[in-house]
Amino acid sequence: MLPLQQNFKKQLDMKDLIAKIQETYEAFAKDAALQSENGNKSAGTRARKASLSIEKMMKEFRKLSLEESKK
Repeated sequence: MLPLQQNFKKQLDMKDLIAKIQETYEAFAKDAALQSENGNKSAGTRARKASLSIEKMMKEFRKLSLEESKK
């Protein structure tokens, strides 16, 4: 793959990752609010699961970001 094509693919990956992080955070915020306001235990479980997913995606974002900054 040409360097330009590779860079374009990483940009798409990064944009997709950012969109997925935003989507997951919105679900987390909704479920966390349901748990804290209404005591909804199922929402608490979903919020905790989302927080773990966000953590993993943020690590991936950091990795991609560091790769880009080294260029």
